[in-house]
Amino acid sequence: MPNENLDGIIDIIFKAVDKLPDPPREKLKKELVKIKELVMDARPPKIMIVGRRGAGKSSLINAFFREKVAAVGSVLSETGEAEWHEFKNSKGSIKILDTRGIGDKTKPKSSNFKNSIDEIKNAINEDCPDILLFLCKAKEVDAHISEDLKNILEIRDYISDNHNYEIPVISLITQVDELDPKRVMPPYNDEIKQKNINQAIDAINNIFTDKKIDLINSIPICAYAQYENGKLISDEFWNIDTVLELLIEKLPNNAQLALARISALNSVQTKFSRILIGSTATVCAGIATVPIPIADLIPITSAQIAMITGIAYISGRELSKDSAKEFLVALGANVGVGFALREGARALVKFVFPGAGSVISAGIAFAATWGIGESAITYFIDKKSIEETKLRFNDAKDEHKYKE
Repeated sequence: MPNENLDGIIDIIFKAVDKLPDPPREKLKKELVKIKELVMDARPPKIMIVGRRGAGKSSLINAFFREKVAAVGSVLSETGEAEWHEFKNSKGSIKILDTRGIGDKTKPKSSNFKNSIDEIKNAINEDCPDILLFLCKAKEVDAHISEDLKNILEIRDYISDNHNYEIPVISLITQVDELDPKRVMPPYNDEIKQKNINQAIDAINNIFTDKKIDLINSIPICAYAQYENGKLISDEFWNIDTVLELLIEKLPNNAQLALARISALNSVQTKFSRILIGSTATVCAGIATVPIPIADLIPITSAQIAMITGIAYISGRELSKDSAKEFLVALGANVGVGFALREGARALVKFVFPGAGSVISAGIAFAATWGIGESAITYFIDKKSIEETKLRFNDAKDEHKYKE
């Protein structure tokens, strides 16, 4: 992820935090590291997908991107080996460790390994996955998957032993549209359909419990869609947003932004943005615990500009301070043609903290940061009007004014 446009911002804030007493200095440093990981160190997520052929791996990948980046039915159809694949579009990429299905007895065309477990371990040696998704068709939740789960235990233990990482496991029950009655469309508001879906969830949960595998969640999904020239033209997606939101929670900090940006889903991008806003607001409030003269607010406003730029990037914009300038101008801040960090920071001070007196308190800094962040979501992600953006700024400040 390019970050040359934000060079120096984190350093400015770190220097300001270093001058604070402890507490809150060390706590704020942790939040700054989190902000750096979320935005400056962002990388593609690494997702391991385990499931038998036909479980819907390619359809799920396409649903994440909301465009056709993987040919349905083609993943691993040529080599049959477990290996890393990178899927990408103009907004970013995801690394997928696809497997030929632990229970798949089909021998790969060319392989130096005796079985699929050895193949998977070799791929894990190459790169450690962030999360494991176990895919099972809704109609096959009782189709001899105990062997699959036994081997998942082996994979999880191998990752723990070799990478010192306890990989989160999520179960996805795919193709729930195939459960009776088939005529029912998402969100499946039908008593019989819901009963069948719940039975599938219970079956999966019971098997995981029996095998003593810690499971984050079991999510029933439908990833059916039609594409034309790679573009999504119609879909019957169900719970794809739920999966993405859970991944945002469970992925490492530096793998979250790429997934939020790729998804192009408001709920997912908003969820990530609020994680960023929360950390930024905490840092700004912490800096202001020692009352700061308005003339010395550069560290606070620098952090807020970095936050604005990050939210713009999540929405699909380029990672550039030009996005922050556009946003500040839209809000009504007086920003000149040659936008620079210090100039933008001073403009933000005058706009965000009018009438605040000679110093800014922690409460004011916290509330103002939330106001800026929420209005940036309104502007960049929700693509609302300038008037609505300004209203959201004021409302969000009021909502968080007591949270010091």
